[in-house]
Amino acid sequence: MPFFHSARWWAAAALTTSSLIAGEGKWTPQQVLQLDPLMLRKQGLELPVSRLWDPRRGAGLLAATVNIGGCSGGFVSSTGLILTNHHCLFGVVQEHSRPDRDLITAGFVARTREEELPGKTTRVTVPRKFTDVTAEINAAAPAGAGDLDRSKAVDAKQKSLVAACEASAGARCRVAAFDGGLQYVLIESLELSDVRLVYAPPRAVGEFGGEVDNWMWPRHTGDFAMARAYKDGKPYTPGFYFPIARTGVKPGDFVMVLGYPGRTVRSLTAAEMAAQRDFYYTLREQLYGEWIRALEDSTKDNPAAAITVAATLKSLSNVYKNAQGQLAGLARGRIIEKQQAHEESVKTWASPRPEFAKALLAKQDLDARAAARRKTATRDFLLQAVANGPLALKHATQLVRLAAEREKADADRETDYMDREIPRLRARMERDQKSLFQPADQAMFAAWIARALKLAEGERIEAVDRVFGSGDSLKTLAYLYQSTKVTSLAERLKMFDESLAQLRARRDPLLGFAFLLEPELRSFQAAEKTHDGAVARLRPEWRRAVIAHTGKPVAPDANGTLRVSFAQVKGYAPRDGVIYTPQTTLAGMLEKHTGVEPFDLPQAVVDAARTIDAAKVPLNFLADADTTGGNSGSPTVNGRGELVGLNFDRVWENVANDFGYNPAVARNISVDIRFLLWLLKDVEKADNLLRELQPAGK
Repeated sequence: MPFFHSARWWAAAALTTSSLIAGEGKWTPQQVLQLDPLMLRKQGLELPVSRLWDPRRGAGLLAATVNIGGCSGGFVSSTGLILTNHHCLFGVVQEHSRPDRDLITAGFVARTREEELPGKTTRVTVPRKFTDVTAEINAAAPAGAGDLDRSKAVDAKQKSLVAACEASAGARCRVAAFDGGLQYVLIESLELSDVRLVYAPPRAVGEFGGEVDNWMWPRHTGDFAMARAYKDGKPYTPGFYFPIARTGVKPGDFVMVLGYPGRTVRSLTAAEMAAQRDFYYTLREQLYGEWIRALEDSTKDNPAAAITVAATLKSLSNVYKNAQGQLAGLARGRIIEKQQAHEESVKTWASPRPEFAKALLAKQDLDARAAARRKTATRDFLLQAVANGPLALKHATQLVRLAAEREKADADRETDYMDREIPRLRARMERDQKSLFQPADQAMFAAWIARALKLAEGERIEAVDRVFGSGDSLKTLAYLYQSTKVTSLAERLKMFDESLAQLRARRDPLLGFAFLLEPELRSFQAAEKTHDGAVARLRPEWRRAVIAHTGKPVAPDANGTLRVSFAQVKGYAPRDGVIYTPQTTLAGMLEKHTGVEPFDLPQAVVDAARTIDAAKVPLNFLADADTTGGNSGSPTVNGRGELVGLNFDRVWENVANDFGYNPAVARNISVDIRFLLWLLKDVEKADNLLRELQPAGK
């Protein structure tokens, strides 16, 4: 049976649950129902567990937690109002900004519903139902199938299940794999595509401290924003929403962080983790650093250009610093060495047990594959980066792939190019024009080419060598940008509907490069699918042994699905002789205010703060919740289910938490709801929003 539905496994592990509820673990809704309710109550949960999620109804307080563009958020009113992070709605703010209406700098408040601003590509999904489909997925692959065929069979079955699920009106469905295929769950959500910006603070509040303070503590950042979801032109009425807490939090208080954590890699073997460190994060730090410098240099002293690239630069900067933190944390915490030691203990335990013989062989195979993938890791990283890099390259390759996929039956296409995805792909291509500043984009492309031209033999990208390998690569690139029509929105939207033959007939040089690159991208993606097929065969075997050896509940790796982490508000000691308290205040924000970016507060905030005791306005707080990317905007709620804050970051010492949880430094950072209420009342004078955010009990 699937690992977190096994009653026999649960009975054996129940005695150890008490030490696991707080801290480590991103628990699925199904797992929460299996945790010891008495122990949850002892930790601070005042609600019955059934109030969090009732699988029979497919509803509960967890359904107030929404996925919003790769971030998390929570409904906070009966009229569809959503609270999330400022950086999660930054793209919408940038979409509506221009030099004569700079919402990024000034912020935005909708005083009426009519003033709310639509987000062209912003979507919200609300969870409705979770169905275990492990048996169906495992039965899809024929006996003895190769890894690529296995991957294709699993993909086809997933598409079939999703198509049947989405026959329901408004449904958005996906099949999520847990720990590489130990379990598969069909998740049905309601998708709301009409999402409008309601409030965003000035940038100097929403990202106070900038990259200097990013991932750091003590923190004084007002990272929150509001949107409203609409359905059929009217504000959406959620089945559940989080009331605003009447009182805040203090050290030792119980909290829950609810959201959609994106990806952790704790189920990887030590050899796989080492490959991630040596290539994925090392190369990401290097290339993204070059891209950041390209954007900054090409937009210097150009306010309009700076607005254009603002969202891209913000995203790249966050990922860049995250990569640095992952590398530093892996070394400081010796996480890979600890994983290796743990694996040795599992192997010693499993060796005399015949039922785990396959697990030991699976572990060997996973390690061997990790070693083999090192041979092309740099090339693979650059090919993977095409989807996240310069817009001209991304769009050209997407147009070529789209035309090729359209020649297939819908069920045979890659998931990203199925009919269900076409409207949002078109919307993103249109929205991307707001972020396209050609000199910056060209400089990013040049950095990618320069790295590709330095690849060793055996890793060469033939398309790059053919087009840029002889002569002056920068001149060749300049010619591509001067001659292409891919960067024109009107022409790009025409190309969107064209066939392969029509695209070729254009004789567009950038499309020509994309056509040359396409076979190599397909080859890389086929290799990835083959690897995925192998992982789906091997990882479950090894994980069964690991979980059995652990003898206690184990939450699966994050995979973008709804999770809950239970925690306590607490500080930490990052190094010898230093102790951090768990809360900061508006007074600390004023102390950091220098009048120079990134510590330059709006004058209205400074003036309002000076009329009160700023030390009594809580701003940010720490807890030991188990979070990662995707938890941005996660509602942080108390034991009564009332919202006390919004998660927005982790501390620097905890960035490598993706590889392993360390209770000594595992701290997430939330912005305190009391700071938002003060800002809305004393600075923004947003009485309309305050009325909608009536704290519980008032």
